[in-house]
Amino acid sequence: MTVVLRNNHGWVLDACSLIDRGCCLCIRWRGKEKLPVRCSFKKQCFHILKSHYGGKAELDGGNEDTSKKTDHKPLKKRKRKCSELNQGEIDSQGFHERIRALILEGTDSLVDSARSLGFLNGDTNTRNEALPSQECNLAALSEMAKELPLADDEEQESCTQTLTTESGCTSHVDLFCRVTENKGDQAEVVRLMGEEYVIPANTAFLLSDFTRIQPLIYYGKRFDLIVIDPPWENKSVKRSRRYSSLPSSQLKQLPIPLLASLNCLVVTWVTNRPSHLRFVRDELYPHWGVEVVAEWFWVKVTTSGQFVFPLDSPHKKPYETLILGRHRSSETSASPSKRLDVPVEDQRLIVSVPSALHSQKPSLSEVLKPYVGAEAKCLELFARNLQPGWTSWGNEVLKFQHVSYFTLTPADDAVELHKDETTPGSTHPPTVNQ
Repeated sequence: MTVVLRNNHGWVLDACSLIDRGCCLCIRWRGKEKLPVRCSFKKQCFHILKSHYGGKAELDGGNEDTSKKTDHKPLKKRKRKCSELNQGEIDSQGFHERIRALILEGTDSLVDSARSLGFLNGDTNTRNEALPSQECNLAALSEMAKELPLADDEEQESCTQTLTTESGCTSHVDLFCRVTENKGDQAEVVRLMGEEYVIPANTAFLLSDFTRIQPLIYYGKRFDLIVIDPPWENKSVKRSRRYSSLPSSQLKQLPIPLLASLNCLVVTWVTNRPSHLRFVRDELYPHWGVEVVAEWFWVKVTTSGQFVFPLDSPHKKPYETLILGRHRSSETSASPSKRLDVPVEDQRLIVSVPSALHSQKPSLSEVLKPYVGAEAKCLELFARNLQPGWTSWGNEVLKFQHVSYFTLTPADDAVELHKDETTPGSTHPPTVNQ
């Protein structure tokens, strides 16, 4: 079950099942031969057992308990030049105080309801296995691909390509200059750039740098749902160098008005930094012709339903913000039939166990479906994974589709595996009135 339950506070998600629903039964190409395989995302990535009270423990993905390590020197705290809070910290504190009761009460309600259904009672079945580790060079390859010539007017009509030929060949695929489509009803495990990736059914993607997004525009689709996960600038990212960040001002260059349908629902993941929140509400959305309609929160809990970080921690908070808006620009060419404009409730929570893999967000597809319709065309920008039925773009769009993150089992030997996934997902999750 992907959506465990919903009540008037929000939803509880099973994030790992949301990934599995798009690839439970795959075709794996070996030369020209099709081999049926069962595929599931590695459960240890969501094996978050402990809350990080004290701030020293890392996410427990089956790795050694860091609280017991004594062979490393404690990190030195940087001295503050002034004991008083700066304006950014004052703003952050004010924002937290405004939503604290909402987060606390809503999470308690959702977790209690989930426990009554046998979820979030503590996961004791997952073996202690190390997290999958795969060096991702996709961003570097996207940077190199910027040297390739852009498509001219004649080539714009051929901006798409199929993932595989009838014989399973992928040598024709140009990942950086064309939108690649898997139009089949089954996921495929294919070799791209010397590595194997799991590509969900009925999906499309473009691997490119921010400056090479043109093929997505030439694709010619207007989307009813656009989810954006920007690489926000912050000190932690700069220190860790995990990925390249993007100045807020450059986000205005995203061609949302050319990609959004009438009343398209635009959802942006935002850090808890007040300046970023203000930028999205007051500058970015108005620039795109998007009207803010709601503010939601993703609350991260352990497998036993505890906050992953202290709710009142001055550093990391156990929640992230989503700002939802509707594209209202009159320039959008409306289809003959009016697009859905279902009212979006404000101040809702999405509760789930987070991934131990950096920057892997839960899928919002099932939660947002009632607001855009079951047949909506969906797009994710700055994506690091693919979703069935969606179009995805980013310079690491295939990162979490690498086979190292999945367990693949020959279908003939996996009768018990995914036996409850003949109807993947939960269109009508249990509703608990609280």
